[in-house]
Amino acid sequence: MNIEHLLYDYLLTTGMGILAAKYLNMIVLVIVLLISAVFIDFIIRKIIVQLFTQFASRTKTNFDNLLVQNKAPRNIAHIIPLLIVLQLTPSVFIDFTYFGNIIQKGLQVFTIILFLWVARSLLNTLKDYFKSLPRLNDKPIDSYIQVFMIFAWVVGVLSAFAIITGIEFIKFITTIGAASAVIILIFKDIILGFVASIQVSINDMVRIGDWITFEKYGADGDVTEINLSTVKVQNFDKTITTIPTYALISDSFKNWRGMESSEGRRIKRSLSIKLDSIHYLSKNELNSLKKIQLISTYLQTRQSDIDTYNKNNTINKELLLNGRNLTNIGVFRKYVETYIENHSGTNKEMMIMVRQLAPGTQGIPLEIYAFSSDKRWKNYEYIMADIFDHIIAAVPYFNLELFELPSNSSFSSLKE
Repeated sequence: MNIEHLLYDYLLTTGMGILAAKYLNMIVLVIVLLISAVFIDFIIRKIIVQLFTQFASRTKTNFDNLLVQNKAPRNIAHIIPLLIVLQLTPSVFIDFTYFGNIIQKGLQVFTIILFLWVARSLLNTLKDYFKSLPRLNDKPIDSYIQVFMIFAWVVGVLSAFAIITGIEFIKFITTIGAASAVIILIFKDIILGFVASIQVSINDMVRIGDWITFEKYGADGDVTEINLSTVKVQNFDKTITTIPTYALISDSFKNWRGMESSEGRRIKRSLSIKLDSIHYLSKNELNSLKKIQLISTYLQTRQSDIDTYNKNNTINKELLLNGRNLTNIGVFRKYVETYIENHSGTNKEMMIMVRQLAPGTQGIPLEIYAFSSDKRWKNYEYIMADIFDHIIAAVPYFNLELFELPSNSSFSSLKE
């Protein structure tokens, strides 16, 4: 004879009514079952966690250590007591099948939730393990883990609804399929983020640790996290900018990885020279410029070639316009190029160029195009400033003027 029948017969012998005896019998059995389940859960959890912790401490891989940190053994230990309770529940509520069915469904739903906890622990363990691998630490692991977790939660929630409503899972899925348009609308950002994550990973557009500039969202800094819906960027002022993942494939942004992996960082800046300060060099000016050591040899060789050409072609040099001549801006351009080529902070193996851009309302821009050998931001700015400090100070030596919009001091000097 079962224990619940023995308890029920005992309660009847005490003179208690049949219904009251059944209720009291059920309550006592529920209490006994709960106490037993808690006790069994405590014992099994202690055993499994202790054994797994000892096993993890003896192995070389850190995967099992991550399982312990993410409480995977602890969550797995809850399964055995729950299965025991599921098996004994019909016997406890044998006289109250209505309540028994409700409790049974509740326990089945809790079983689904428990399996979701286990799945989350395992997926978080995989995420942490993959991030510890050097070849994967710059990949959007969070996105893939979130996809699997969302899939598990969707299946779990649908299964729970199927249990509560009493509809078969397949039929329930078929019914949900009719509302797929609404589901797609609700999960639009997740779907777009998932597609974007795959494209970003396959095309290697962004990695964790990349420096990106995204003007639309005001982001300028290092990528710290890539997940299913957002990309987190820590700006250089230590603020955090969150960008939708799908924006990486729908909008334009700048990734500085190519610069960081190259041998130098580009310097591209121009000076605007006043047009009316440009002229041919006279002999006196040329002799004066020959004192500049960086271009003295160049001027001697260049002037010798020009004089030979003009003499061979019987050019009338009473007017400087005739024949071939040196200009102050041309000599200045050569000086700047030679100075940059000899500067200790520039990479001599990469392009060095000084060029003229199209003249405009603010003079003629003279653009310096080179690469610094040091790519660190502070050092790069120092090298660039050092170059332009010298170039700006050198402009008057070539009888050139930089264009500058008039200021208050310019007008005050006119009044005087």
